[in-house]
Amino acid sequence: MISQTIEYALRAMSSLASLPGTAATSESIATATHIPQAYLSKVLRDLVRADLVKSFRGPHGGFVLAREAGDITLLDIVNAVDPIRRTATCPPEGPGHSDPCPLDRCMDSVLAHIEERLRSTSLGSVLASPKRASSGEEP
Repeated sequence: MISQTIEYALRAMSSLASLPGTAATSESIATATHIPQAYLSKVLRDLVRADLVKSFRGPHGGFVLAREAGDITLLDIVNAVDPIRRTATCPPEGPGHSDPCPLDRCMDSVLAHIEERLRSTSLGSVLASPKRASSGEEP
């Protein structure tokens, strides 16, 4: 459900948040996050357009967060690169078809829950949470 673009954007933003006030080059971000350089360039461009990241040219240039990590939600990041597409209609399947159908209503509810969780979680809170145990427990 989470696209590779979203994963890469979240990793890049986490990397930038770990260096508050310090500009990081795209090369250093790519190396630190194991994201292919060309793909990262596209992701960073989208994050700059969404005013989540600022870019600076020159010998001390690079990328920095446009605001504090605590003021950036995970939904902000997702919407910048690959917004969640909610189901409003589904193709007619025959007589008595309702729009949206029960399956689409269910899936839309799941997506609404995910969207709300992303909206209520800041990048800063994710970085501040304790490391997970190897059992896969939530922080």
